[in-house]
Amino acid sequence: MGLIKIFSGEELLAVTLKERLEASNINVVLRNNNQANVLPSIATPKAVELFIQEVDFGKANPVIEAFRLSL
Repeated sequence: MGLIKIFSGEELLAVTLKERLEASNINVVLRNNNQANVLPSIATPKAVELFIQEVDFGKANPVIEAFRLSL
């Protein structure tokens, strides 16, 4: 079993979803692929991705759907 991507988008939204999942005892990996060290910083939101273990998807899905509906 491996990691599956459940979210890709703005850092603020990713952190909010991550906190909700962790409140449900689901481990979340946040990956920031921003290459800010290479390019000059521009005032744009950072893009990040959230991953969870594949076996946790059944438990995480209701939290993810509630989050999407709240947007």
